[in-house]
Amino acid sequence: QVQLVESGGGLVQAGGSLRLSCAASGGTISLYAMGWFRQAPGKEREFVAAITKRGDNVRYADSVKGLFTISRDNAKNTVYLQMNSLKPEDTAVYYCAASAYSVLYARAGMYDYWGQGTQVTVSS
Repeated sequence: QVQLVESGGGLVQAGGSLRLSCAASGGTISLYAMGWFRQAPGKEREFVAAITKRGDNVRYADSVKGLFTISRDNAKNTVYLQMNSLKPEDTAVYYCAASAYSVLYARAGMYDYWGQGTQVTVSS
């Protein structure tokens, strides 16, 4: 069973950048498509980005397209989310997830393993 641990969250001013990392253990992420989701207080968990097993295809939510970049390093068993031009509405807990499917799903139910999340707070 894959364990996922997110890091890199924190407090940043609007317009700033953060890079989130998701380190896996107990298994190799090369077997999984990987995704990032986020959940703001009082809101449902929403899809942010996903990347295929080999990193040759990505998918983004419209709200982060051109601002966030998902990447992976299978040798390091780690997935990243580079977030630029952050806005207060990006404030949320960010979760990393692993999916055994090859298709890049935006639905949380299609992901098998989840991390505990890392808080990102963007001040105005």
